[in-house]
Amino acid sequence: MTTAAPSRLSTLLAPGEPLLRLSLRLDAVVTTVNGLAYLALTQPLERLLGLDSRAGLAIGAFLTAYGLAVAVVGRKSPVHRSGAAAVAIGNATWVVASLLALVTGVLGLTVAGAIWAVMQAITVGAFAALQYRGLRGTGH
Repeated sequence: MTTAAPSRLSTLLAPGEPLLRLSLRLDAVVTTVNGLAYLALTQPLERLLGLDSRAGLAIGAFLTAYGLAVAVVGRKSPVHRSGAAAVAIGNATWVVASLLALVTGVLGLTVAGAIWAVMQAITVGAFAALQYRGLRGTGH
């Protein structure tokens, strides 16, 4: 009887330090690039998304700083559990805040802006879920 070797994807997604580190690093890159885009493209995004330029600049500054902080958490070896947990909680909070902003209409988003908000919430929620899964396997 032979046993099949685990697939590369299942190994990559196994709970533990490698998944936690990978999810933090991907999160850091995506979040920082997103934040820089908000800062660099404030005017076009205001027209496309319906996002007030002051709100766009504030979101861009926050995302850039948050992304850099996530990068610091992801660089430590081993990953500091409380820092990674704070990132996962921060990401879950972002998802809830994004959906609340969408439902309440507080940001006055266009249809494209609403779609963008949902896409961001899904992406950030996926990072939070991967980080939680990674944390579960670190066992300390």
